[in-house]
Amino acid sequence: MTVEADRVPEGTGLELLRSVLSWSRDRDYVGWDYADGASSRLLSALPFDSGWLTLAVQETVKRAPVNLRPLFLVEQRANFMGTALFAMANLTTHRLTGEDRFLADALTLGNRLLTLQSDRVPEFAGCHRHDLQGLDGRTPAGTPGIVGTSYGVRALLRLAECADRPFDDVAHTAADFPFEHLDYSECPDGARIRYKPTETGDYYTLNANALGARTLLDLHADRPSSRLREGATKILDYVVSRQTDVGGWYYRDPPGASHLSMDSHHNGFIIESLVRYEEVVGDGRYDDAIADALAFYRDLFEPDGVPRFDESEPYPRDIHASSQGVIVFARCRDLATARRILDWAREHLYAGDGRFYFRKHRYHTKRTTLMRWCQAWMAFAVAEYLAARDLRDEPGVEP
Repeated sequence: MTVEADRVPEGTGLELLRSVLSWSRDRDYVGWDYADGASSRLLSALPFDSGWLTLAVQETVKRAPVNLRPLFLVEQRANFMGTALFAMANLTTHRLTGEDRFLADALTLGNRLLTLQSDRVPEFAGCHRHDLQGLDGRTPAGTPGIVGTSYGVRALLRLAECADRPFDDVAHTAADFPFEHLDYSECPDGARIRYKPTETGDYYTLNANALGARTLLDLHADRPSSRLREGATKILDYVVSRQTDVGGWYYRDPPGASHLSMDSHHNGFIIESLVRYEEVVGDGRYDDAIADALAFYRDLFEPDGVPRFDESEPYPRDIHASSQGVIVFARCRDLATARRILDWAREHLYAGDGRFYFRKHRYHTKRTTLMRWCQAWMAFAVAEYLAARDLRDEPGVEP
């Protein structure tokens, strides 16, 4: 079903998608990011390097009720994952409208994605272009990670369907990344991988494992490989073995290795990965796990679509929780729930000019717009919702 540009009524989901992409395109899809405070030029100008000071600046910038990035001279950048999400959102918009400008943007972003990849490994892998400071040390800019890689691979595989450039060949080099650089190792419950090559602690990040399996599944779906299918299955077996009795997952295994609990968008990543397994393999292996997970995940949203942060804390109401909720329920063909979540986000976190805000706290709203966290995720979410609605051929269901 193609919607002609001059027949799109104002206020529909497609019009919202156009607005989000237009605002982002006007800024060349470049902006601030969630944890980019460590790249403050004020810090780099100091005659000494202090991890504690860097962490303080990073967290102050991240948590302040107003945007302090201009004050701290934080550079606006193109983000690897954000670029991948924008590329896929533009591709879907091109399919829905037939307008070549969206395809042109998607291809331009695909080429940009190749320039943003990590140069630390020979395989295609995503990374941040700024340092990340933690309590246990600093992750330098350019360090590859499986989460960003997962979305980069998805974008390249989609781009390969409508581009002369062999984006798919580049994507398939990522098949070796989990096995060669992320300490892929079998365990009694399956197999597990690290989030990044630099991780050495006695813990594993569960959503990163799920997205690593998803990457192998996407590549297997494009070019069947028993190695990729078996590796993905073993990793998902491990992830499912860590599902709690209530149906959700803690951020890390063991749970005490992170301050995060069973937060919303990371659980959404896991559900989406398990659903992808059933799409690709279709043997019902994780049907029970998916059913339990969806029951838990549904309770992370109020009946009117309001997102909770995790299983115990309603605040902050994060735009990423909303976007991931739209994506999960759209993929599971629950368009009514996806629509309610999108309705709430548009009513409470949308500026009305194509940009979304970061978070709504109990007593205030953080009206900062982050290019990846807000814009890219919402563009991708609305696009995935519209694509799912299109497949269901329900043109009367508007968000």
